[in-house]
Amino acid sequence: MASIARAHPNIALVKYWGKADDDLIIPVAGSMSMTLDKFATTTTVELTTGLDSFELNGTLADAKATQRTTVFLDLVRRLAADAGLETATASANVTSVNEGPTAAGMASSASGFAALAVAAADAYGLKLSTKDLSRLARRGSGSASRSLIDRFAVWHAGTSDETSFAEAIDAPEMAMVSVTVDAKAKKVSSREGMVATRDTSPYYQAWIDVTHKTLDEMIAACADDDFARVGQITETHAHRMHAVIQATEPPIRYLAPVSWQVFDEVAAMRDDGLEAYATADAGPNVVIICRPDDATAVAKRVAGFGAIETFAPGPGAHLLDAA
Repeated sequence: MASIARAHPNIALVKYWGKADDDLIIPVAGSMSMTLDKFATTTTVELTTGLDSFELNGTLADAKATQRTTVFLDLVRRLAADAGLETATASANVTSVNEGPTAAGMASSASGFAALAVAAADAYGLKLSTKDLSRLARRGSGSASRSLIDRFAVWHAGTSDETSFAEAIDAPEMAMVSVTVDAKAKKVSSREGMVATRDTSPYYQAWIDVTHKTLDEMIAACADDDFARVGQITETHAHRMHAVIQATEPPIRYLAPVSWQVFDEVAAMRDDGLEAYATADAGPNVVIICRPDDATAVAKRVAGFGAIETFAPGPGAHLLDAA
């Protein structure tokens, strides 16, 4: 019997960039995000004998991606063994379909590992809470911890495996408009970029300190239902993340020239009375947050820069009925 799960990417308003513990994927600071309602990953896990296999978008994955999947499945098998389940010795065939761009700064690893966590836990017979699924997904990709959560999530950095998890947070109503300027996989992965930033950027500690402060400010703005303040914090923090990354040696530049043009256009929108704010994860693609009623106007303003999608807050990772 196959277990099938679907998860959506999330876009961070307060960014995650840097690990305090590489093995457990515990971040140096907390973060906050919106789960999207499009670009889902649907993952099927079927137990088998022999070796694990991983197929992505109809193609068998390369050795590196397959090994990363096996390492994650080993965590699930360990939990199954701890629970005394016979499934603990089973291998798995994993099949995933990404509806959005892969490894292009649109959080495909978040949806991927969130879906894998939910599907694998079910396939191996584990009964895990949302909190524990968030902890499990975190071990595959840090931001995946947030894709377990409906709508808006805050990821508590914590200091241990047990204390580093995401949970729901209320936030002002908003929409997101993504501008995919380049759907190709980025040359430097987020994992590689985080290590380079930690090891070579002279501004890394300042980044950690300001992110702690920024998350507190964001939680307060959400509690006040203050969309303008949420937007201001979001855009400023994105600039700070890319600044600390660009200060690595050698420099890493995720944003392309057209990415900056989108940021400039968003600033021009505000000058024209259209309230919008821009952000970008580790990649060239830009995401704009705005009030839901303004999404169509915002999308029209940036239509010439790339492929446009409009998002509302979406569901957390969940199981689907097997066909």
